[in-house]
Amino acid sequence: MEAEAGKVDEKKKVLVAIEESECSRYALQWALENLDHSIKNSKLIVFSVVPIDDLGYTYASSFGTAPPELFRSIQENQKKVKLAVLERAKEICAQHGVVAETLIETGNPKETICEAVEKLNVQLVVLGSHSRGAIQRAFLGSVSNYCVHNAKCPVLVVKKPH
Repeated sequence: MEAEAGKVDEKKKVLVAIEESECSRYALQWALENLDHSIKNSKLIVFSVVPIDDLGYTYASSFGTAPPELFRSIQENQKKVKLAVLERAKEICAQHGVVAETLIETGNPKETICEAVEKLNVQLVVLGSHSRGAIQRAFLGSVSNYCVHNAKCPVLVVKKPH
């Protein structure tokens, strides 16, 4: 009973994964407007991932001749973009009276999101949907589909109306 009492005091955690797309900004906005009470009574984590997959493509497309400095430069630029996205997300949260924590990681987005869920003990993940067709999902993969099937908590996928 005492262990349960300790959990009651602990705020639930909601993780909203965002990137540069309009659909992820929409998902954040939607969550803030429609999960207002839940979000305000939880710890909100706005999460972004610097993908390492893009670096492999850059290396392959340059036939292995690109210097290591190029990869570092690309990764640093990607991180700057992600930090700007997170800063804008914090501003959107503040407009709704929510103080959000931001977190950025490097890796494969779908795997990194699921790892963060476990590491941070997240109770809900909110993701935007790119609304890709079956062929695009087959070639590009679907972060939301992967997270729905692999995250250790409920996943809410928000689809932007057309």
